[in-house]
Amino acid sequence: MSKPQSSDIDKDQYPQSLQGHAPWLWNRPCGVAQGCLILAHGAGAPMDSPFLQQMAENLAGRGIAVLRFEFAYMALRRAGAGKRPPNPQAQLLEEWRQLYRQVRQTVTGPLLLGGKSMGGRMASLLADEVQADGLVCLGYPFYPRGRADKPRVAHLAQLRTPCLIVQGERDALGDRRTVAGYSLASSIQLHWLAGADHDLKPLRASGYSHEQALAQAADAIAGFLAGLK
Repeated sequence: MSKPQSSDIDKDQYPQSLQGHAPWLWNRPCGVAQGCLILAHGAGAPMDSPFLQQMAENLAGRGIAVLRFEFAYMALRRAGAGKRPPNPQAQLLEEWRQLYRQVRQTVTGPLLLGGKSMGGRMASLLADEVQADGLVCLGYPFYPRGRADKPRVAHLAQLRTPCLIVQGERDALGDRRTVAGYSLASSIQLHWLAGADHDLKPLRASGYSHEQALAQAADAIAGFLAGLK
């Protein structure tokens, strides 16, 4: 396993619509990358949250380049505009499109979309349209918290893009028992983390740490990418 390089910020390549807000944040492996994953944040935490930072480092250590970015509302929050809710879905998807198009022009090899929670859900809505090589969702929000009667899975029944969803068995936005009742496309693989929650954090009684769970998630993603070739 190669050691990742230090993460670095690329201000020059950020999409024009977001200039003046947040730059890209890269984690690149030493040597040739096996692929690149664009990783979006969730609704409430930024691209440099401890969760995404650890995942990016784990993946770079497994030969996968990771590009993190922020949606406009989160970038404005970082700039001091105060706490803001996510932008409407149409705007989030357009930001994703712009980013994907620009990265696709500069990255060779497999290019995957993905994200934590909301970021992964937005990627899942766009993956087929942009013909991404793969899709990775970390803690997919199958339904709003406390509203299992409002599933967000209709598009997942027809998804064509190869997809890996890494999910905690006790995720409050999609636990294993509830998700088992959904009709998901054959392109979707589910990797369950025993006793883990929406942040992929396992119960203390499970005997393994959050760091170990995130390492297991990174192993699953690396295996998924290897299987795409």
